[in-house]
Amino acid sequence: MPRTKIPDLIWLRPQPNDRRPRFSREQITAAALKVAATEGFHAVTMKRIAQELDCSTMALYYYVRTKADIVALMHDAILAELLLPQLPANWRQAVCAIARRTRDVLLCHPWSIASFHDAQFGPNAMRHVEQSLAALDPLKLRRKDKLTLWAIVDAYVFGSAVRTAASLARMAASKHNPALLADAKAFTRQQLATGQFPRLASFEPAGPLQDQFAPTRKAAQHRTAALAAQFEKGLHAILDGLVVSMHLR
Repeated sequence: MPRTKIPDLIWLRPQPNDRRPRFSREQITAAALKVAATEGFHAVTMKRIAQELDCSTMALYYYVRTKADIVALMHDAILAELLLPQLPANWRQAVCAIARRTRDVLLCHPWSIASFHDAQFGPNAMRHVEQSLAALDPLKLRRKDKLTLWAIVDAYVFGSAVRTAASLARMAASKHNPALLADAKAFTRQQLATGQFPRLASFEPAGPLQDQFAPTRKAAQHRTAALAAQFEKGLHAILDGLVVSMHLR
């Protein structure tokens, strides 16, 4: 009699429901997220999660088969944070609310932005897309056009989160390495002196390049606020353009 194939996708496999389990998927996910937040995504291994749960690595394999399972659970847990309890009735306000929430969540887990390229599409990913499409219900658009509109906004949000996380990471790095700020200033002065960058030179002494390395809390707060304002401006510019190009109301 042929053996039943165990699905590769964790969402198709039921959780253990006999008396043996000590851990739920939620507990394993929480442990993995804690490791990622404190030690970086590279530290998320079956062995390290087992240590966090105070069990053997082999025991952990009873609940998850591979690291891909762990990544899928982590990804789905973070996407759960994207979901809004209620959407505004106005489609544009709803889209903006989802966009802001998505960006905020990604920036709360900056390591996640570059870590989930191979993550399995899970239930909360589907809920996020469903809610994003629900925001567009008031619009008289074809389903294909609604998907396009959502994809455009979602790509912008993700791009903003990537740039913001990178900028704040540079500032944090310079705080731990003050020489980095001095080097950034020296490099900027050296390059501007060549005359090859007249437009950048016109910003002096504001120094848009150096600002990204300033290590003080005030500078970080200013940078965060400036990037948030830039995000809002860009978000409304994109929606304004979509209103015109897609004949929205």
